[in-house]
Amino acid sequence: MKARRTLRSLGEGGWKGFGEFRRDTSKLCSEGLHPIGDRLVAPHILRIDCPDEKGLVHKISGVLFNAGYNVLSNQEFVDPVAGHFFMRTAFDGAEAPDRVVSYLQQILPAAAVVRLATTEKQPIVIMATTEAHCLGDLLIRHYSGELAAEIRAVIANHETLGSLVKPFGIPFHSISHKDIERAEHEKQVAEVIDSYSPEYIVLAKYMRILTPAFVARYRDRVINIHHSFLPAFIGAKPYHQAYTRGVKIIGATAHIVTDDLDTGPIIAQSVIPVNHTYTAAAMAQAGRDVEKIVLARAVRLVLEERVFLHGNRTIVFE
Repeated sequence: MKARRTLRSLGEGGWKGFGEFRRDTSKLCSEGLHPIGDRLVAPHILRIDCPDEKGLVHKISGVLFNAGYNVLSNQEFVDPVAGHFFMRTAFDGAEAPDRVVSYLQQILPAAAVVRLATTEKQPIVIMATTEAHCLGDLLIRHYSGELAAEIRAVIANHETLGSLVKPFGIPFHSISHKDIERAEHEKQVAEVIDSYSPEYIVLAKYMRILTPAFVARYRDRVINIHHSFLPAFIGAKPYHQAYTRGVKIIGATAHIVTDDLDTGPIIAQSVIPVNHTYTAAAMAQAGRDVEKIVLARAVRLVLEERVFLHGNRTIVFE
């Protein structure tokens, strides 16, 4: 049985043997390299995270070079406070890379997490309530091939968005929370989610607080969009709160869901300026634009295996 991937279990590495990489898009596609925006999904992506020590980059790149692989891109980072090393390397070559992973696990620190990340489209399920902007944006990006994802289903606790989803040919499930206990509602939702076997669950303005049991069931696999920057305004009507406070910037935060409301590891954020001429409604409209962009960016970063979780922080290789 294939082991379930989580962000905390991912790792990457290497940077020797770059060589020339001047190929046009048609050549890239013919060789299995698919442009997604300005990013490149390579035949193999190696992820490594481990305690830091001298010579790690040399060791990893040497293994790849000696195995005959060509490194297409490489990013690494050392957290100087935690003394922890993170590395993500995209590479290609004729040989199957499984033995490289096995060998790296032998020569790297004992606590090293080394794995080959998938370069295939990853299955996701989207959850929503009644707001259309984030869901609609993801559906359009999926339709146009901008997301390295297979949206297997949309689940909502209202029927409102069914007509939006239907033209895309994606299953839509309306599971009402009315007149039933929260635990029972989440049980019904989880049964539908599990029937689609997603790698990740995306909350596209799903306006219900998830219980610790639900969060634990899908640990590190639920991505949420929060309607404020550094979440400043928690709870209902955030833009009315911002208007009353007279803020000069508004923004959005995408994060991994944890037991604590809107405080999980941050994946992506953005802000835009506003001023005294903005009404609460105008702020809300501007905020919706930011929310959908930030959520799409976070989903893309996760699906392209660019996010490492380290405690309540993230290392994101753009």
